[in-house]
Amino acid sequence: MSRPRRWRRILPWLAAGTVLAACSGPGADGPVTQTSAPVAAGKLDSVAVVTHGTPGDAFWNVVKNGAEAAGKDLGIRVEYNSAGDPGQQAKLIDNAVAQGVGGLVVSMANPEALRPSIERAVSAGIPVVTINSGEAESAQYGAIGHVGQSERLAGQAAGKRLKDAGKTKMLCVIHEAGNIGANDRCAGAIQGFGGNATTLQVDINNPTDVQSRIKGALEADHSIDAVLTLNSQIAARAVAGARESHSPAEVATFDLNNDVVEAIRAGTLLFAVDQQQYEQGYLPVVMLLTYRKNLNTIGGGAPVQTGPAFVDKGNVDAIAKLVAQGTR
Repeated sequence: MSRPRRWRRILPWLAAGTVLAACSGPGADGPVTQTSAPVAAGKLDSVAVVTHGTPGDAFWNVVKNGAEAAGKDLGIRVEYNSAGDPGQQAKLIDNAVAQGVGGLVVSMANPEALRPSIERAVSAGIPVVTINSGEAESAQYGAIGHVGQSERLAGQAAGKRLKDAGKTKMLCVIHEAGNIGANDRCAGAIQGFGGNATTLQVDINNPTDVQSRIKGALEADHSIDAVLTLNSQIAARAVAGARESHSPAEVATFDLNNDVVEAIRAGTLLFAVDQQQYEQGYLPVVMLLTYRKNLNTIGGGAPVQTGPAFVDKGNVDAIAKLVAQGTR
């Protein structure tokens, strides 16, 4: 791809990133924290993307698709790896640093566990962009920017939407222990809902038990009329658990996949909170390229927001084909 044509393709993304960075979120209304990334101008040949996603997870597959598409568009080699265990994720980061990767993209569900590895990358002169989770620690660890959805604000919006739908008691299902993003989602949802809510801890790696626990919680408390899940895979289990318990509770979820789309169409899911994770894969590669070539940063220390967007019966048909092709 010729250089002028390449930049014509990425300029809309850069403009979008600048606009999104102005959205509300931590740092948007208060003092902006400056990043402390190393100064390193030059060519960007390779980017390592290291996430906490479970292999095969529909959400993270879309992030991967976005990162790989950016690499193809911009002529950069992108290597994607993931590990749900923070210790293993830290090792993947260390391996990328040892290999001398040109840029690093990291999700931080467990920031403290990853801190030494990320700081080693920064010390080695490798620019880092964090995505998805860990926005509060991003600049502190030396990243040049963060791309994602403010989980607490997204939770508030979801909780308010359930309240506006006339719901009076909410069950918020947390699927990963120690995931600060999940905890922030529930905390925000409870705030937006106005209280009268409870949480349930489950293990995403044990789907049968997830369904059983949700069913049990609904059988034990018939006043629960809303269930909010934080993951598209858990949503299907919540719908099944509500059905088996003969509960009147309606289910809403974070994130999209084909099953969520069909459930919204069928009326078994009220809505999905879409954080447009394709952007979380694509935009960081653009940010790393512009930093390497021109020492540009985007966001001014505030996160570049990719959500929340909402998908419900009103717009699901337009979104469905994009979900099927792996970009939403």
